[in-house]
Amino acid sequence: MKAAWFPRGSCALLFFALATRGEISTTNEPVPGIFIHSETRLNPPTRLYVALVDLKNPKLHLHVAPGGPDPDGPGKWQTTLMEPTRIAAREHFDFVINGDFFIARGANDGEGSHSPFRAGQWAMTEGPAMTDGKAWSASKEARPVLIVHKHGEVTIDTIREPAGDDREVVSGNRILVHDGMVLTSTNKTRHPRTVVGLDASLNQLTILVVDGRKPGIADGMNYDELAAEMVHLGCTEALNLDGGGSSLMAARKPATGKLEILNEPTDGHERAVANVLGISAGSE
Repeated sequence: MKAAWFPRGSCALLFFALATRGEISTTNEPVPGIFIHSETRLNPPTRLYVALVDLKNPKLHLHVAPGGPDPDGPGKWQTTLMEPTRIAAREHFDFVINGDFFIARGANDGEGSHSPFRAGQWAMTEGPAMTDGKAWSASKEARPVLIVHKHGEVTIDTIREPAGDDREVVSGNRILVHDGMVLTSTNKTRHPRTVVGLDASLNQLTILVVDGRKPGIADGMNYDELAAEMVHLGCTEALNLDGGGSSLMAARKPATGKLEILNEPTDGHERAVANVLGISAGSE
C-alpha cells in the first residue's frame, strides 16, 4: 500500500474502526481539510481509498473541469479526453478524481493495452455537467448528480440539466444510498469504482475509490457493497460515478508539490477522461 499517515481530531475514531476491518495505512492530511486513507482487505481481496473532505473549510473549493476544448463548436461533442492529473495541473487542483461516464468518438470500452481511450479524442459526458456556473452538458433523462450550489452547499440530486442556482455539476449512473438507506441492486458484478457521498449535515464529502479487476489482489465492489461501505463511512446520500479503468484518486504530495496517483488504475496508468471533480486549497 501507499505511504503511512495518521489522522487527527474527530476522524480518529472512524479510522480506528476501519483499521479493525483490515490492514490499513494512514497519513496526515496531504491537503489541509482532506483526510485520506487506504485499506487492504483479504476476503474478498479488496483495495480501497477514502478521502474525507471538510466542506466547512473555507479554503477548500470544489470544481468540475472538462478535459480539453470543445472540438466541434455547436456539434454534439463537448470536450476532448485528457488525463485527470493533467486537468488538475492545468486548473491548479490539489486533489482530483475522475468524473462522468462518457462516450468517446470511435471508441468502445477496453482495458490496459486494449484501452481505446486516448488524450485528444472527441468526447461527451452521458449526464449533466457544469463548470463555474456554465452548463455544458444535459441529458434527455434525469440522472443522479453531485451539485455545488452558488451559495456553497453541496447536495446529491437527480436532474436533466443544471439549474440557475448551480455552480458545479458532475453526474453518475445511480444513487447508492438515499436518506441513510441502501438502495439494493440486482447487479452483483464487482468492478473498480468511484463514489461520492454526503453526511446528513452536508458538512463532509466522502470520496471512495476502489481498485478492481486484479484477481487475488483487488476484486472491486458491486453496488450493494459500495452502498454498505458508504453508510459505514457515515453517508446518508451516495452516488456512483464512472468507474472501471477511469477510476482514479490523486492528491498533491506535500514534500514535492506534485500530484501523486494513490490507487492503481486497471490500464496500468491513468485513463484520459471527459471531466473530473477537483478540489483546490486556496484563500477563503
